[in-house]
Amino acid sequence: MDVASAKLIGAGLAAMGAGFAAIGVGLIFGMFLQGALRNPAAADKLGARLIFGFAVTEALGLIAAVVALALAFG
Repeated sequence: MDVASAKLIGAGLAAMGAGFAAIGVGLIFGMFLQGALRNPAAADKLGARLIFGFAVTEALGLIAAVVALALAFG
């Protein structure tokens, strides 16, 4: 296997991180809705944690996308 092939395989694997981040965001919002419907009084307290979890998950997805692009074109 030459270096160019290994670089593209690594970029593809790193790009999977963006997809996994999308799955994580879906789980975060799904679990928030489940918890808010079970206990509406606690929904206000969970809002800040929801936004923080979304931001961290989305940041990891963006980092994975940047690494994938750097490996593919760098």
